[in-house]
Amino acid sequence: MRRAIASLLLVGLAGALLAACGSTSDHAERLTLAALGTKLPSTSPAPPPSPEAPCGDVTASLRPDAVMPAPGAMPAGSFMARIERRGYLVAGVDQNTLLFAYLNPQNGQLEGFEIDILRDLANAIFGNKPGDIRFKAITTAERIPAVQNGTVDVVADAVTITCDRRKQVDFSTVYYDAGQKLLVPANSPIRSYRDLSGKRVCATIGSTSIKTLTEKAPRSIPYPVQQRTDCLVALQQGLVDAVTSDDSILLGFKAQDPYTKIVGTSFAAEPYGMAISKAHPDFVRFVNGVLAAMRADGTWRAIYSRWLGKVSPAIPAPPTAHYLG
Repeated sequence: MRRAIASLLLVGLAGALLAACGSTSDHAERLTLAALGTKLPSTSPAPPPSPEAPCGDVTASLRPDAVMPAPGAMPAGSFMARIERRGYLVAGVDQNTLLFAYLNPQNGQLEGFEIDILRDLANAIFGNKPGDIRFKAITTAERIPAVQNGTVDVVADAVTITCDRRKQVDFSTVYYDAGQKLLVPANSPIRSYRDLSGKRVCATIGSTSIKTLTEKAPRSIPYPVQQRTDCLVALQQGLVDAVTSDDSILLGFKAQDPYTKIVGTSFAAEPYGMAISKAHPDFVRFVNGVLAAMRADGTWRAIYSRWLGKVSPAIPAPPTAHYLG
């Protein structure tokens, strides 16, 4: 009975947290089910991670230009000018991470911290014109390929900057500092990753969470899934003993299901950067200029307060930008 109630709360509490009170239409229910409707995969263990060579300051990115172009006046020949001619920015995002990038079932709109960051980026290109950004929902495993093949211009989807990923794509400076933790049922005896021996632990395919899990808790049983919310559903159904992910993601899960708790201290740093194709270094510099302005003028703090202030009242300073050279 407790799990049945929790499953209902997955939809009900999320809508209540994100929007004003009101009845949910059939259309909104279909949107929510679509956001959660991914089949659970087999529970075969993930392959062992490959070692990464040192790459210096993994979060260092290209320094922005001293003078940023005005909205609607992107430099000729730049990737930003190509986006401007097209008429909209294409951004890869998640659609089921409450507080960061979530499909609100009451209005059918994507909302959250990362969504607002991307809207600010689009405004810097176009000057706040209607339809200046199009969001493309992608899975964790699709994030890097979507950037490499040009399906999207940029990805802001809880992508942790790592040495291995930097070989494949470029990253902006850090826009959010997360840390890996555990989510367990409220009555679970699990207190940290040291208690995971023989336990089934859910994480998304293509995430750093699985890699770190196999390193920190080699006797745990990884339970890989495609979508992040599949982990919460698996926990509610008793298919897994714990969920491991970034604390930013777990905060949303805990808000959706009050019968869960986040335990332990962070056991891996997860600095988030926007992923951008290596073919567009000018766009990397531009994005970094936008993020620098957001840190300086209070926009970053305002967005943090709007979304994460609900669960983390103490607003931290924005992540410090590190530049190459």
